Amino acid sequence: MKRSIKIITILLLVLFMTACSQSPATHDTASNGPAWAPAVSPLPQETVVKVGMKQVVSDAGILIGTAKNYYKDLGIKIEPVQFNTGQEMINQLAAGQLDVGATVTSSGLFNAMSRDIPIKIVADKGINLPGQGYYRLVIRKDLTDTIKDYKDLRNKKIAIVGTASLDEIALSRVLQKGALTTNDVDIQVIRSFPDMLVSFGNKSIDAAMIIEPFVTLSINKDLADPWKDPVDYDPDAQTALLVYGTSMTKNPAVANRFMTAYIQSLRDYNDGFVKNKNRTEIIDILCKYSVIKDPALYEKMFPTGLNPNGYVRTKGILLDLDWYKENNLLQSDIKYEDAVDNQYVDFAVKTLGTYQ
Repeated sequence: MKRSIKIITILLLVLFMTACSQSPATHDTASNGPAWAPAVSPLPQETVVKVGMKQVVSDAGILIGTAKNYYKDLGIKIEPVQFNTGQEMINQLAAGQLDVGATVTSSGLFNAMSRDIPIKIVADKGINLPGQGYYRLVIRKDLTDTIKDYKDLRNKKIAIVGTASLDEIALSRVLQKGALTTNDVDIQVIRSFPDMLVSFGNKSIDAAMIIEPFVTLSINKDLADPWKDPVDYDPDAQTALLVYGTSMTKNPAVANRFMTAYIQSLRDYNDGFVKNKNRTEIIDILCKYSVIKDPALYEKMFPTGLNPNGYVRTKGILLDLDWYKENNLLQSDIKYEDAVDNQYVDFAVKTLGTYQ
């Protein structure tokens, strides 16, 4: 009897010591997250995040993450919302009717911030890569012998999609290289890039600020020449932005998880287009989810630059703010720290590590 009790006691002691030596995985929050981001547990309930975008290549951070379930893994369901104008998007961000905006700088965006509405620029969504500018001034093909230098743009009809925004800023920087201003050219506001190509065809414009894939399409159709690379006239430009609306800035749990999935998606994009790793997979995803459906076009286009560590170009934002101030388009003095909030990218990079 005593021998049986002694054996049982020893067995219980062994079991107790074995249990204590094992890591308490059930209490380790790092094990609750997905394999690609184990340190971030998903939201307790699926949360719908409304994202305003045009489903272009620079939206890759959202499109890839949707296709590869990065957002779903963290408890987020993406609801894409299409917009005709940037101002309409800003109004809904301010009202809390839209959560995230894939947009560009504009006077409307900064003026919303000046009204103490908690809208913030939070991440990169598009930059020009040196020698491969995806957003640039192109010249009508038959004028390449006439418009050789910046000063030759004087009195020319130049199309942009809108004023008091990125497009006018970008054109202004081109003209500065020739000691010109927008007063020295005939600005044509054409609200869509496809219509600009039509205008090149009927020779009603001489040049235009356009974005891919329309740069490549205009070249392939022998309508336009890519002219000079933006690295010559706008090297620090922050071409497109990710903006959080009031619903996100007031909900850091959702905002941080969204950003983590977004940054992971940007890294997949860079793996494909910069490192040539899983390139076919990324092109297939973009063909399915973006407006560009032809895989061959991705091999010809100038690639959108997307920072795999997420941060916007500080100098680019500062230059934009200066331009809006100089042109009396701001209702108050907005500073960089009022406009940009890096805390969400900080969280994502800390979680995922720095991209190498």
